[in-house]
Amino acid sequence: MAEDITLIVDEFERFFDTFCKERVEELFEKYPEKRSLEVDFVELSKYNSRIADTLLSKPDMIIRAAVEALKRMAMPSSYEVPFEPHVRFYNLPEQSRPMIQDIGADHVGSLICVDGLITKRTEIRPKVRVMVLRCQYCEHVEKVPIVRGAVIPEVCPSCKRKGLQHDEEESRFVNLQKLEAQEPLERIRGGAQASRIEVWLEDDLVNTVSPGQRVEITGVLRIRPFGEGRAASRIVYSKYLDAVHLKRVEKEFEEVDITKEDEKRIVELSKDPAVYQKIIGSIAPSIYGHDEVKEALALQLFGGTPNKRLSDGGQIRSDIHVLLIGDPGISKTRMLQYIANLAPKSIYVSGKAVTSAGLTATAEKDELGEGGWTLKAGALVLASGGMACIDEFDKVKEEEMAALHETMESQSISVAKAGIVAKFKAKTSILAAANPKYGRFDPTRYPAEQFDIPPTILSRFDLIFPIKDILDEEKDRKLASFILDQHVVAGRRVEKTISEEEEVKPPIDADLLRKYIAYSRKKVTPVLTPEANEKIREYYVELRKIGATQGAVPITPRYIEGMVRLAEASAKTRLSNRVELVDAERAIRLMDFMLKSITMDRGLGRIDIDIIATGQPKSKADRIRNVLDIVKELEKEYDLVEIEKVVEEAKKYGLDEVTTRKVIDEMLRKTGELYEPKHGHVKVVRPKVE
Repeated sequence: MAEDITLIVDEFERFFDTFCKERVEELFEKYPEKRSLEVDFVELSKYNSRIADTLLSKPDMIIRAAVEALKRMAMPSSYEVPFEPHVRFYNLPEQSRPMIQDIGADHVGSLICVDGLITKRTEIRPKVRVMVLRCQYCEHVEKVPIVRGAVIPEVCPSCKRKGLQHDEEESRFVNLQKLEAQEPLERIRGGAQASRIEVWLEDDLVNTVSPGQRVEITGVLRIRPFGEGRAASRIVYSKYLDAVHLKRVEKEFEEVDITKEDEKRIVELSKDPAVYQKIIGSIAPSIYGHDEVKEALALQLFGGTPNKRLSDGGQIRSDIHVLLIGDPGISKTRMLQYIANLAPKSIYVSGKAVTSAGLTATAEKDELGEGGWTLKAGALVLASGGMACIDEFDKVKEEEMAALHETMESQSISVAKAGIVAKFKAKTSILAAANPKYGRFDPTRYPAEQFDIPPTILSRFDLIFPIKDILDEEKDRKLASFILDQHVVAGRRVEKTISEEEEVKPPIDADLLRKYIAYSRKKVTPVLTPEANEKIREYYVELRKIGATQGAVPITPRYIEGMVRLAEASAKTRLSNRVELVDAERAIRLMDFMLKSITMDRGLGRIDIDIIATGQPKSKADRIRNVLDIVKELEKEYDLVEIEKVVEEAKKYGLDEVTTRKVIDEMLRKTGELYEPKHGHVKVVRPKVE
């Protein structure tokens, strides 16, 4: 074996000198700040395929030979610390890239590469690299390099007595950190649970990745006895991946790789006068209609101007939150899935299966560390820097939905569980979809009555879109033709008989659109022009003025920020650093569409933001307050207040009998402000005094 390694070391010297000369010289120059040399497996395979193949099956031997070659080429005496570099191989062939759930006995001792989502990370712990043993009788010193299979002697080789003790001060240590990597959700087959594997990092790999990041891990599969101490099994073993190389795969929009050629195409596209319409037309092109919704989703992908701070140090949210509510079967889920696929970093979850811990973070026993507790990142943390698409949003339980308040506004998640107090970053745009409780959306009823979503959460969405299934013969005919034509084309594509004329393509290819959005988010930081500023101000003031005369609040200051975000996103669609008048008009148009669709008090024909903010219009709150005041006044005269007397008294306030009875019934059945001690009579529920 020694002769084989010598030959391999010689080969690596020639390889490093031919293919990696500049990187090797950089390593020698910057050591020990830089301690690793990264080597592409493809380069090694081109140079010597036999060594490359052996690397996959016997990685320890080949990596040891590569490190030895570096040590030969360097001048170790020129360093103040021992020269102990690492050679980190990456870019393995497809046959060495198993799914985490498929890793087993066949891979033990082999070099493999897995694609995983980091869910846990322990603290750094020192691990012995060279153990110094000192004999307590004869003072003999024994140095034992701790490598795989190393045997630690108990008997002193000098005096032959059992007196060797570990000298911790003289021993050399290396940093060790453990991770847990999970199978990416989109790679799971058959809806099975996501498999996990433990990963060990050493030396300069520690603290290079964090929970929520997706990485490509190249490493050697190791095994160790299952359990600890005497309970350790010698028959069944647990597995872990001894990391050789880490490469981040999951990227935020801003980190998408854009070549010079891509940049040229992006800039050219931005000069197209119709680029805004083309972008909208490229959002979920297989779904017919819903242009306002697609426009909102396009602006959500671009987002507002990031990193804006207030004078008191507070940060202004740049991500846009959108909620789609409406009838089932009209492609809400497909829209969510399209956006999730378009965004480089996204998580798609269904409200039925999600919990507060699944959305934010959960406390778990730290099996990787020393048995304490650790926090495990949830969906919103894992989606930080990207999109979180939550389907069936109305099915998320109210107590679990409370976890969204902080996330949607301040984009962080504060956790206090199992004695651990921590704060996670959750800079996430939320796109949610909800179905009505009673099957179909009823425009005559208020959203809070139709959806199990707290008003406090509803008010944090920048845009809420009702998607209605309207019976219209002409529209239905066009929709049916659109869907049927798509099926015909898809069938011909399967048979490979489709022609270029039949191929329906979006105005902008999905890959180019992704890069266009990424380029815009990274390079463009729009600022409001005086004209746009004035337009948004006038719209807000005018609405408030109308509200003052009608006796309702049509819009709150929170929605000014929403309009600014939308206007900034509109400017980014054409790569402009100036938010022009046209951008402000687009933002106002979308906001106006939402307000008239969702916050219209049908009874009085006025816009009332309380429909979202409190779940009911001011007019209804006034009616409830009036009826409650009437009952309280009548209680001063009567022990039990007849409902008929309340109805008669309410007429003085302009409330008809039907409305009054409906309000009383609601206070009896829903709000619990009244109770019925005797049929046809009511009393006010008063708090207990202790």
